[in-house]
Amino acid sequence: MSLRRVLALPGWAEHVRVLAGSAGLDRPLATVQATLDASHLPAAGELTVVARPVAGTDWQIDALLRRCSDAGATGVLLPGTEPITASRLLADRLAVPLLTTGAPPLDLLVEARLLLAAPELDRADLLLATHRALGDRLRPPEEVVAVLRRLLRSPVGVLDDRGAPLAGEVTGRVRLDEAVPQRTDVAGGVFLAHPVLLQRPAMWLAAELRGTEAARADVVPPALAVAAGALQRWLLANRLELERDARSRTALLGDLLRLDTEPGADLRRRVADAGWRLGGWHVGLHIGVPPAVDTVARTQEVMRALDVEAVVVEHGDGWTGWVTFDHEPTAERVRSLATRLQTAHRALRLGAHMGVGRPHPRPEGLAATVAEALDAARLAATRPETGHFLHVDQLGMAQLLLEWTRTDTFEPAARALVAPLRSVPGDLVRTLAAYLDAESSIAETATVLGVHRNTVAARITRIEQLLGVDLSRPDERLALHLASRAVILSDP
Repeated sequence: MSLRRVLALPGWAEHVRVLAGSAGLDRPLATVQATLDASHLPAAGELTVVARPVAGTDWQIDALLRRCSDAGATGVLLPGTEPITASRLLADRLAVPLLTTGAPPLDLLVEARLLLAAPELDRADLLLATHRALGDRLRPPEEVVAVLRRLLRSPVGVLDDRGAPLAGEVTGRVRLDEAVPQRTDVAGGVFLAHPVLLQRPAMWLAAELRGTEAARADVVPPALAVAAGALQRWLLANRLELERDARSRTALLGDLLRLDTEPGADLRRRVADAGWRLGGWHVGLHIGVPPAVDTVARTQEVMRALDVEAVVVEHGDGWTGWVTFDHEPTAERVRSLATRLQTAHRALRLGAHMGVGRPHPRPEGLAATVAEALDAARLAATRPETGHFLHVDQLGMAQLLLEWTRTDTFEPAARALVAPLRSVPGDLVRTLAAYLDAESSIAETATVLGVHRNTVAARITRIEQLLGVDLSRPDERLALHLASRAVILSDP
């Protein structure tokens, strides 16, 4: 035990100031002894608590400091006394901590002695205080952070599963791949983090203990665990609400996409309740993501990133949405929207691919533009050269050909056609697709694939040999282009 640890106790942290001698705060502490005046003879490892203000001159304080230094005592606590500068300088020179307080010294003595006799009581007190402060009521992250900040007297924060701050003032330092309580020594203190688990860490609760509070690093983790449980309850309740809303939105979208006549009164009422518009002109969009992405939890993040007034619904492998215009948008306005959506797509950083449809009017047009967006997104998934983003206006004939490649007869034929390429190393199928996408440009293909142009040239020669084709012939190029694309789309 050290004096620094005692100074981290709630009563001491609030009422005791270190006037001088801070270099000795890590001296070992064996006992806390009260005395009525400054004539006391301290023992080794003793913190001397002077119960009454020192009368007379400051030479008595200087003498007590020297006796503490000679005996190997831990420090001196004075009640409401402000020694002269000479006494402070002496305490600094002797490295004997000189403390002062405006609180009753004997109350502080009892708190320090309890810590020495039963150190686990401090942990239990903090744990109980955290339980009482949080209670059984569901509390959002901001409230949990406020409670912990008050109890720990230290910066506290909630981070998302990528380490980005959600609430509070603590950032970074979490080892995201280790779903366990963490402790990291940092300059001037200790960083503590506790995962808030659902199936995997959905959040992290973190605290930075600095100065004397860092001495309490072994006491704080159980309190963080209690607070993490409160956050977990809030997450589960919030998740249930989000999933209920998501199911409702997805079902409503499905009903709209299946429309082949004017929507009935009940459907129009459900659409109005959701705040959606069926009139006007719609531009559809679809964002596809890998299976590991939690689409329900990320919906609000996606809506913020889009930065346009759009409807966004959890659908399929990601999100389907649309933007509605009061009147038919001009080509320039549609291109501007596509540019903004492409910028948002880059900012998402979810390994996503996005497709955007063309403007279509009225409820039946909504289904048409969403279908176009789904087609464009499906193609975008295989197009790194476009940043995995495609607008239907960029597709032309490719959109029509995509429908043909979805048939049950074409895919087996496509696999058979490129089968010789799949049995040898070199990723020849993807090389072929990129080469034909680039209109036979060796340099552009090399850039897309991230390899040397000589490597691309060698692969193309090998492809022609294995397939027995001449890639300068238009009909063979078309067949192989469709086949390679169909195979890449169907492979995981």
